[in-house]
Amino acid sequence: MKDILIGTWAWGTGMNGGSMIFGKKQDSEVLKKTFNEAVRLGFLNWDTAAVYGMGSCEKLLGSLIRERDDIFISTKFFPSKKYKNGAITRSFNESMERLERETCDLFWIHVPNNLEQNISEAVALIRAGKIRSLGVSNVSLEHIHIAEKELAKAGLKLGAVQNHFSLLRNDQQPIIDYCNANGIKYYAYMVLEQGALSGHYDASHHFPAFSMRNMAFPKSKFIKIEGLINCMREIAGNHNIDPSQIPILWTLSKGAIPIVGITKPSQAQKLAEATNVILSKEELDLIEKEANATGLRQQGSWEPQ
Repeated sequence: MKDILIGTWAWGTGMNGGSMIFGKKQDSEVLKKTFNEAVRLGFLNWDTAAVYGMGSCEKLLGSLIRERDDIFISTKFFPSKKYKNGAITRSFNESMERLERETCDLFWIHVPNNLEQNISEAVALIRAGKIRSLGVSNVSLEHIHIAEKELAKAGLKLGAVQNHFSLLRNDQQPIIDYCNANGIKYYAYMVLEQGALSGHYDASHHFPAFSMRNMAFPKSKFIKIEGLINCMREIAGNHNIDPSQIPILWTLSKGAIPIVGITKPSQAQKLAEATNVILSKEELDLIEKEANATGLRQQGSWEPQ
């Protein structure tokens, strides 16, 4: 479980930052304590992106990993709809400047716009040793095959896939199975649906009104997931863990590596507490049954599929 990626989307400020997306501005000092606690507990893999807070997430994370060589860094380039020659190289260099790194452990093409051209340009960065592994995000199986074919021309392999996968977006198993069978790591984002599946919100206590996540998950949806949340809380109680860990454990059971956003030291502690818990088949089946009964299929506005 320590292989999970710790997400930092909520860490950003300004456009596409914590206030706009999540309805809450984060205290940088608390985030620093969160980072230190998570690392102390063994969570060394960290995920960010150029568009998270328009670079502010990368900059803050960069200040925290300065002079550390034990932190695995994953970040992303968001390509425009029209291919721009040199854009991925510029984005990579800007990200590395903010992260205070020369190399990136895992570099993503955030959406599959102009996939072949961008991968072709990324090959030079891989050959130069600047990108250790290349991943593609928000992709179909067809996109994955395109990426594999383009990388194969240079004698390289696709390193990872990152897609939206959760109890309320459970349509990724064929892609997960393909990735696991072909040596490609599959990372799942939105595992907790931006907190909707944390077990800490419900119809009477839902997301801040002026936030993007409230638009994606309004009060009406919390009413629909009441049975699922109650099920999660009961199973969590049986294992003496926080309900927020149940969707994470379910994701792991599916062969995916979850990306989990944290903003408080206590959230890192809850994650560590669930490290050794394995849910039974009966528990997993019950969770899925309640999830299917909601009739929901979540999809982000940025997702091309």
